[in-house]
Amino acid sequence: MSIEGKGEMMSKTLRLALVGFLAFAVAACGAGVGESPEGEGGGEQGGSGEGGANKICMMPKLVGIPYFNAAEEGANEAAEELGVDLTYDGPTEALAAEQVRRIEQFTQQQCDAITVAANDPDALAPAMTQAGEAGIATSAWDADVAEDSRDVFVNQATFEAIGQTLVDIMAEQTGGEGEFLVVTGSLTAPNQNSWIEEMEAHMEAEYPDMSIAEILPGEEDLQLGIDVTIDYLRANPDTAGVFGVTTVALPGAAEAVQQLGREGEVAVTGLSTPNEMQPYVESGAVEEFALWNPVDLGYLAVHVANAQVEGNLPESGAFEAGRLGEVEMLAEDEVLLGPPDVYDSENIDDFDF
Repeated sequence: MSIEGKGEMMSKTLRLALVGFLAFAVAACGAGVGESPEGEGGGEQGGSGEGGANKICMMPKLVGIPYFNAAEEGANEAAEELGVDLTYDGPTEALAAEQVRRIEQFTQQQCDAITVAANDPDALAPAMTQAGEAGIATSAWDADVAEDSRDVFVNQATFEAIGQTLVDIMAEQTGGEGEFLVVTGSLTAPNQNSWIEEMEAHMEAEYPDMSIAEILPGEEDLQLGIDVTIDYLRANPDTAGVFGVTTVALPGAAEAVQQLGREGEVAVTGLSTPNEMQPYVESGAVEEFALWNPVDLGYLAVHVANAQVEGNLPESGAFEAGRLGEVEMLAEDEVLLGPPDVYDSENIDDFDF
């Protein structure tokens, strides 16, 4: 090829490169139009800003246990119904540090809404606050974060209703007297601590001969829950009953009593799913227990998060939540699913979660 030909080819190559550079520069400038300083999103809710489906990022305390699997089922149902893009993800252990890391990831992914079930309300607060400052709608479900770090809490049942229901069940089985062990999930879990406070208050007011002697964490580990219950009952054989106040703690407590052969001697109640508790109801280790419907809770949490993004969540009265109909706004920042349900041998077969 001649020198002239090579020069012509180089000239064409340079012109093409210049056109490509100018196109890139124009696109880059256009992408920055309307952005607020420091990535604060102009103070509006919503991170995607692309006009597509709302992106809702939802985190349980941990994944892989029946309770939060049921909540995921309800969340997916609502997401399909509403046409939203749902990410449901959480740690494999109930660790606040892992939740913080995921909230930060959700924020970087520009979710329109982030809703979490907190393992530790204060540990998660800074990350949730940062998400809100980035223009993301923030809420909690199942277990609240610090109130000033989120917009809304989706409450499965009032703390009073849960605490009083559990004590009433236990009082009926023990004659309203005795000392009791409480096996909880974590000593920092806000919902569990509030339930226990209400249990103690109800005992003091209605059953003065009942008292909580010890509160032990099972850390949402079934075997650990079994072990701490067995050890405690061996050391304290006169214990009247055991409360398991998480869906992992209750089957652990029931299994411990069953292994010790003390069914009918040590009363057991608490919170768990019908599927988890059916064998213990059948064996007589548990007579009654309570819970709300976690499928409905997950469903409601997604409806609330989407309403936040759309600006449709009322500050009082009732909120229309799909197949659940109208649910109560307890306050401008709190939505209530409803009262807890009580399960026993008569109705446990009617439920599948």
